[in-house]
Amino acid sequence: MTHISRLPLFLLLATAAAAPAFAQLQEGEKPTQEQVAAGEAPAVAFDESERVIRRLADPTLAPKWKKGPAKDLLAYVERIGEEGLDPADYDVEKLRAAIDDGDSTLLSNTASDIFLRVSADLATGHASADARVDWHVIDPDLDAGEQFALMKKAIDNDSVRDSLDSLLPTHPQYAELKGVLSHTTEQAKRDKIRTNLERWRWLPRDLGPRYVIVNVPAYTVALVENGQVVTRHNAVVGAVKTPTPQLSAIATGVILNPWWEVPTSISGEVRGKKGYVAVKNGESVRYRQPPGPSNALGRIKVVMPNNQAIYLHDTPSKSLFAKAVRAFSHGCIRTQDPLGFAELLLDNPKWDKAAIDAAVAAKKTIQAQASAPTPVYITYFTAAAAANTNELVSYRDIYGRDAPVATALNRTGPAAAMASSK
Repeated sequence: MTHISRLPLFLLLATAAAAPAFAQLQEGEKPTQEQVAAGEAPAVAFDESERVIRRLADPTLAPKWKKGPAKDLLAYVERIGEEGLDPADYDVEKLRAAIDDGDSTLLSNTASDIFLRVSADLATGHASADARVDWHVIDPDLDAGEQFALMKKAIDNDSVRDSLDSLLPTHPQYAELKGVLSHTTEQAKRDKIRTNLERWRWLPRDLGPRYVIVNVPAYTVALVENGQVVTRHNAVVGAVKTPTPQLSAIATGVILNPWWEVPTSISGEVRGKKGYVAVKNGESVRYRQPPGPSNALGRIKVVMPNNQAIYLHDTPSKSLFAKAVRAFSHGCIRTQDPLGFAELLLDNPKWDKAAIDAAVAAKKTIQAQASAPTPVYITYFTAAAAANTNELVSYRDIYGRDAPVATALNRTGPAAAMASSK
């Protein structure tokens, strides 16, 4: 790979710009056959449901706990504030009482219930679904079977701490944010850090050796390989009225000189306008925009099917990249220098700069395959830690999504346990 940046990793979240986007499936809206064929959405929606369990619903499933591992679990919960979580959410006193009581059934039930809650929160986050506004990232890190297997291993091997630590995010930003948290006493700043630590837990634990990460509040797109930022581009993201959802997808290539399949939700914006092709769609009409200099997708778009039909693309409107605030699109990510980005993303000797330029100049729609699939994460981080400085870099919460997360994290006791189980 070329053009590898040696800038600190926190800069992959730094401010940058891109152009407006015009494609988003609304809740309940099905993609057209053309959207599926164009690689915007899957034919069958991906399952985004959670697979962990957060309570011991059946006490007969509880493994037998010994006092040693139970004490280790107690010690872990007492220090869980280091992760930006609250010990009060995990019945510390109830576990302590069960350890002292001597009733083996009580101890096993109590410790199992708490282990399930802690493991679920570390692996997939504490906040309930209603606090995760428009968050659709699929997190495969843990399911119920794996939780019980991990719990049994932790008991049998006296490895409670190591077992739970194995669930924590591996991205350097997570550890760096924890470091800033430990040096911060101001409540508002702590809430900001805790909110963004929580969002890291909503992502897969390991993002992979090579991936694309979009940070909406920072208006940036970055390609990362082996921990290094290969390239970073300015982006234009969804406007407040049409926000960009958070999601994960797999990029398999790009389409050069793409048609724009106008989503039904915004077809009224193009109806009757010159330059659009009306296509009969049952009882209704859908619209397409052919390739050309005024095409909303510009010269290129990334093939990355997802339930929301959101993708990265070019734009004919370059001026917005110069603005400090770049929330103008209908949800997709307009990316600055998209052809340069595509060359690096494809990493395919058949599609070097000359080949890409020639294909664009030919003005024919063609799909270029990447040498390997690349995960794409469209995220929402309003804070990043500057490496080795204990300083916090903040970004404007453009969609007002911090407050629900902070509220969920600050809710303690039975109400918190009830909420996080939803």
